[in-house]
Amino acid sequence: MTDAPVIALLGGGQLGRMFIENALRYNARVQVLDPDAQAPCADLAERFVHGSFADRDTVLSFAANADVVGIEIEHVSVEALEELAARGKRVIPAPDVLRTIQDKGLQKDFYTAHGIPTAPYVLLADGSEAAQHHTLLPGFLKARRGGYDGKGVMAINTAQDAAQAFAGPCVLEQRIAVAAELAVLVVRSDDGHTLTYDPVEMVFDPRFNLVDHLRAPARVPTTVQQEARHLAQRVADAFGAPGLYAVELFLTTDGRVLVNETAPRAHNSGHHTIEACPSSQFDQLLRLYLGLPAGSPRLIGPAAMVNLVGEGGNGSAVLEGAAEVLGLPGTFIHLYGKHETRTGRKMGHITILSEHEAARDAAIERVRTSCRVVPAIVHQRTPTNP
Repeated sequence: MTDAPVIALLGGGQLGRMFIENALRYNARVQVLDPDAQAPCADLAERFVHGSFADRDTVLSFAANADVVGIEIEHVSVEALEELAARGKRVIPAPDVLRTIQDKGLQKDFYTAHGIPTAPYVLLADGSEAAQHHTLLPGFLKARRGGYDGKGVMAINTAQDAAQAFAGPCVLEQRIAVAAELAVLVVRSDDGHTLTYDPVEMVFDPRFNLVDHLRAPARVPTTVQQEARHLAQRVADAFGAPGLYAVELFLTTDGRVLVNETAPRAHNSGHHTIEACPSSQFDQLLRLYLGLPAGSPRLIGPAAMVNLVGEGGNGSAVLEGAAEVLGLPGTFIHLYGKHETRTGRKMGHITILSEHEAARDAAIERVRTSCRVVPAIVHQRTPTNP
């Protein structure tokens, strides 16, 4: 239909792909801009433009005829979004929200200014300055801009480590004794109404500093779940603009809940919602874009999500173990359509639904041990696949 709303999406990766898969159920037209000509969205978008979403003029040209402008990655031109909003287009997240979140230093200062608990930190002009802040060591050094999927983060255990620190503006954050890493998705409507998904527990792969798998609901006391929801809602209310906010949190060993960071978009911590909730994170985002009522975030039952991360080097991707995984009840495979696998690259995920948490946890281990994404040449050399 010619009067269907046009959504201009900056970024064409797996988040955009899953967004489009949901949007196809609606009367919406999704157009995508991405610097990768073979991005996962390239074959699904109504219109795909190969270009930089960080370039102001490219973004303005791309979104000129759109009704709504959204993102699936933070590293886009805020200046273009400000201009598009000034032209009367609906922009989510709001440009000022994105400007704060793009800079980890501004983000940490934002939490402090709003009384939101976060780990002790200091802003540095250069990573080498970490040696001057003994009270924050051991800690983590985070680049203020450009970090993504574990990149732009390094451990600083002693003052001597600062000699190998990366250059440029960064945040030095004290290492906290963490009992669990949690995340809460918050949906905030135009009128300020918020709803939250059940807190999830994220287990990280130390090789890549990426989420290995998550459990929903998180295996923490009800009081902690309630505090995590409340704190995530405070973050969304502090930003004060409609959007989807993925708030990552630390549960410390002494029982405190602290905000780590926030993503104003769909997030890896919410992929399970596609099957595990009546309205997924991608469905909520579309409803926000179109001004429709929010959906239900209710968790239907115990669920999990296991990331499929590339192993064995570079090459065309092959998924091993699919038949075994799909033989388990309540499992769903999502592949992201990436043309090349690389060690440490997110290539897909598997969702697990179960009636009981014990069965869910057993299925997680089955999936983790039986399924992997490897280059075709590695697959051909595997003894079980002569």
